[in-house]
Amino acid sequence: MLKYCALCFLPSTKPDIYFDDDGLCAACVSYQNRKYIDWQKRELEFINTVKEVNNSRKSEWDCIVPVSGGKDSTAQVLKMLELGFKPLCVTATTCDLTGIGRSNIENIKNLGVDHVQFSPNPIVRRKLNRIGLEEVGDISWPEHVGIFTIPARAAVQFSVPLIIWGENSQNEYGGPASEAQDKTLTRRWLEEFGGLLGLRVSDLEEAFGVDPRDLSPYMYPSDEELRRVGVTGLFLGHYFPWDGLSNYLISQANGFKSYGSVIEGSVVDYENVDNYQTGIHDYFKFLKFGFGRATDLVSIHLRRGRITRAQGLDMILKHDGRYPSTYLGKPLEEIIEPLGISIEEFDVICDRFTNKELFKVGKNGKLIRDEKNSLIKINYDNASL
Repeated sequence: MLKYCALCFLPSTKPDIYFDDDGLCAACVSYQNRKYIDWQKRELEFINTVKEVNNSRKSEWDCIVPVSGGKDSTAQVLKMLELGFKPLCVTATTCDLTGIGRSNIENIKNLGVDHVQFSPNPIVRRKLNRIGLEEVGDISWPEHVGIFTIPARAAVQFSVPLIIWGENSQNEYGGPASEAQDKTLTRRWLEEFGGLLGLRVSDLEEAFGVDPRDLSPYMYPSDEELRRVGVTGLFLGHYFPWDGLSNYLISQANGFKSYGSVIEGSVVDYENVDNYQTGIHDYFKFLKFGFGRATDLVSIHLRRGRITRAQGLDMILKHDGRYPSTYLGKPLEEIIEPLGISIEEFDVICDRFTNKELFKVGKNGKLIRDEKNSLIKINYDNASL
């Protein structure tokens, strides 16, 4: 049985989560502790840190801002411009870019910034997508690696010592207390929380025959390269009160486009609008741990008092963990076709990664599905324990 946070709906199955004596999860504790933070002091610390790092810079840019075209990276760029800094925006190409995603990247460029985009070999990328799906249950594995490695490699190449990341996911979504207050992104943070899921880039050459030259975009720079440039990665969310909805509203006011209706598996229309494969990624999270994107978003809004727990539960029951027959309107078969996988093969992979203890099964031991091919969780709230 899943045990849930006393305030939000993050479950005990979430990797690295913990609950305090009051039954609150790490993410809720971190959010409640915000009221003790002197945000003006943090902002001044951030500005001084940026200036200090740039005292010895050899580049015309003050920092690198990784941008996907999402509402958060748009807000990050706007913040740096507001503070008077000159960013170089770096995009690590999304696996299956949507039209909205492309439009939002163009919008970021038109905010008045320099921009570079790196696109790894698409044939290799599709192979890595399939390896990620079959080996660790994450079709977006190469993207989750590349969004960290490519900006770091750009920092080395262009001699820009500072990278401005968004939120520390261990703070916003719940993780070890020792990591939730991190303000810098290091190689160790990447290896533990950056989405590798136990599959190291170095494994791909020997185990799957991938040419090591094709893996360079997914390799973090060497310690020697990082030291030479003095690369430092800062979490913007450590210095400014991070909030996805606020980021969306700010970005929307500056040209960001949303989907226009609630996205499949979500409860909003403005998050993860750039990659058609995201629905599959979120679905596998649901299969493994019993919660998906809708639970994450509902929990964020619950912490901020925007909805009641009853309203949140209704939203989760309606949206979370739906079988990804479409995402942003694109049919599943079209999304997985480039990987050379059929719907039948996809379903077999799904079942292999499903934690059957979390879902209803029949007397024959097979998973029970509803009329839309979605699984049925055993419990959605502590009240059902």
